[in-house]
Amino acid sequence: MNILDKILKTKHVEVAVAKAARSFDAMLEEARAATRPTVSFSKALAASPTGIIAEFKRKSPSKGFIKEGADAATICAGYAEGGATALSVLTDKDYFAGSLADLRAARTAVDLTAACKAIAGGGGAQVAAIPILRKDFVVDPYQICEARIAGADAILLIAAALTPAQCGELAAFAASLGLEVLLELHNETELPWINPHVNVVGINNRDLKTFITTTEVSKQLGKLLPENMVRISESGISSPQTVRELRREGFRGFLMGENFMKQADPATALEAFIKELER
Repeated sequence: MNILDKILKTKHVEVAVAKAARSFDAMLEEARAATRPTVSFSKALAASPTGIIAEFKRKSPSKGFIKEGADAATICAGYAEGGATALSVLTDKDYFAGSLADLRAARTAVDLTAACKAIAGGGGAQVAAIPILRKDFVVDPYQICEARIAGADAILLIAAALTPAQCGELAAFAASLGLEVLLELHNETELPWINPHVNVVGINNRDLKTFITTTEVSKQLGKLLPENMVRISESGISSPQTVRELRREGFRGFLMGENFMKQADPATALEAFIKELER
């Protein structure tokens, strides 16, 4: 059994336990009643000159802890202040040491950062909070309700974890709750998973079965995507030069986690990266 299969097996058990504790109907009612306007993940990326999606991640299955005990509110507020276009928050507990509490903390911190910027600017103009992606292994509509309630603007769907039909159903359900969808692909055979409710396509440079990483995956697969599709490159990005190269290939977003999280101060590392990228 490969790593992805192990994670998915755990995830189905996790969802079943959550449903036993609180019914899907109750979660759906709360998700539909959520009043916070969502922020467009795809539009933020399309409009950004950098497209850096800064990820909050304590741990990975392949490398163990990256930053054990890291505080989501502190780091995500720093990311927002440092110029991130969007945030990705890992909420998987067993393999990434994350939680929905991290997502809620990130949402509160990012909204507060935006409010402080508005006040510092005189309070006359609204300063939009940046969008937050719930990054997890979504296999059930229940998790999408959780994401909306916790303050996410977008969810991740992984083609390798779903059938095309399941992907379409989950994407449509997310759209019904006002959430955007990032669909993650790994190879050409997964192109049929793209459906009308997908807002952004992400190409993961890391093979989830072997965890081998190369950005050549993005360059090759990106050429096969619809021209008008907002696309991002995920994993294995550590230099501004790589981002420049991928932008020339049509990518508008770059999901980066370990590169920042392994530093003493992730937010300062992000800010320095963006300054170098803008030179």
